[in-house]
Amino acid sequence: MTAVSSLPATPAAAPGRRRADAEAARYGVLRRLAPALKHDMVVNLQAVAMMAEVLNARLEKGTPAGGDLQKQVSKINRLAREAVLNCLQVAAWIEPSEDEGIRLREGVDECVALLRSNFNFRGFSVDNQVPDSGFEVSRVKLRNLLAAVLISLTDEAHSPGELLVQAQVGGGWASLSIVFVPRQEEDAALPPFEPNYRALDWADVQALAAAESVELSREEGPVALRLPRMTATPLQIVPL
Repeated sequence: MTAVSSLPATPAAAPGRRRADAEAARYGVLRRLAPALKHDMVVNLQAVAMMAEVLNARLEKGTPAGGDLQKQVSKINRLAREAVLNCLQVAAWIEPSEDEGIRLREGVDECVALLRSNFNFRGFSVDNQVPDSGFEVSRVKLRNLLAAVLISLTDEAHSPGELLVQAQVGGGWASLSIVFVPRQEEDAALPPFEPNYRALDWADVQALAAAESVELSREEGPVALRLPRMTATPLQIVPL
């Protein structure tokens, strides 16, 4: 496969067109992530509702002992706080309040966790082989690009397989490599799948990389992303 790089941007593409392409790609990624984001948002709310129904049923049968009632109320309060936190985390995928640094492996784990159920259903798995270190990158850039790459690779795949996410850090940069390894079984076939929105193609990934000023290349299969270390602010100290 011919090497393709999103940087530098194609001179023929006007700035307005590049922005439009990037926005279309971001919208496409969010639409594809919507089912997983919806699940993460409501799962704790459903638990709160179930606990409230149980407590209400017990109250209708008679007032429970004070200690037991306090335990139930405390549990509902804890679940409600978790639900609020989950909703804020989901909202950050849609509209980040501000960018922040995240450890590279932790950021990859976030994307993988969000996509795992959908990928498993479609016959794909993701193996996060990124070493655990204190190296931090932009959370927003990593989320946007890694999610787009993973979805795009599975959309173009013709058979089930595994996505390997690897990384090397050094010199103020993190170099991510994403490789798709198809299954070797002769009868391996993808289950029927109709995306909730359009498929993401390589042009979408390129548009996002150009908008985020992230180096992107693809040569003979592996996709390479190169992200800079997240710059420290007075309230944020980047680990050495």
